[in-house]
Amino acid sequence: MIHASAIISANARIGQSVTIGPNVVIEGAVTIEEGVVIHPNVVIYAGVHIGRNTEIFPGAFIGKEPKGAGATARQPVFDKVIIIGENCSIGPNAVIFYDVRIGNNTLLGDGASIREKCTIGSYCILSRYVTVNYNTIIGNRTKIMDCTHITGNAIIGDDVFISLMVGTTNDNVVRAGYEEEKIVGPTIQDGAVIGVGASILPGILIGRDATVGAGSVVTKNVADGALAIGVPARSIKKVS
Repeated sequence: MIHASAIISANARIGQSVTIGPNVVIEGAVTIEEGVVIHPNVVIYAGVHIGRNTEIFPGAFIGKEPKGAGATARQPVFDKVIIIGENCSIGPNAVIFYDVRIGNNTLLGDGASIREKCTIGSYCILSRYVTVNYNTIIGNRTKIMDCTHITGNAIIGDDVFISLMVGTTNDNVVRAGYEEEKIVGPTIQDGAVIGVGASILPGILIGRDATVGAGSVVTKNVADGALAIGVPARSIKKVS
């Protein structure tokens, strides 16, 4: 079912039982597998592959090209490819930049934004208005709640839970200008839990199964299985 007002490139490959709503724009060589549902006013650019039974809600923009506009110190580097796995849900007004790979059964909430050179695993939830900056890896079964910012060059493992309004950073020398080797986000290892409103500074390692308490400011590494709380955060005990 393709609405009459949809604009679809002749180079697009569309599988069986695909639904495309009003005012959808599909430009260039896009592959859409069977059972996909695309709601009204979605824009999809060339180089996108959408897996079976994925649903894309109104206003999503898939295939945005990052541009520095002369205002940014970092010049974006990317491939014009996006792969979205099977059975995913892409929320209203979500934006996915080029050079992103998303596993199967993953949910992007309303207004979520994923920058270039990011990989997101399967069975993940990136909730409403989560932002993921460039060159970040997120493992499988990880949940990131509303309005959290994951900075560039971050690594997040499997089975991680990050609560809402968490801030992560990647630059300790902001006034020095952009130097790639100095821009390092945190590493949050498998099974870690980050409480609401926590702030994690550049290059910090949060160990396996560690817990960071709500509102904490993490300035030092947190060991495996430790509970760290406070401003600055200090490890007070091990958690099971």
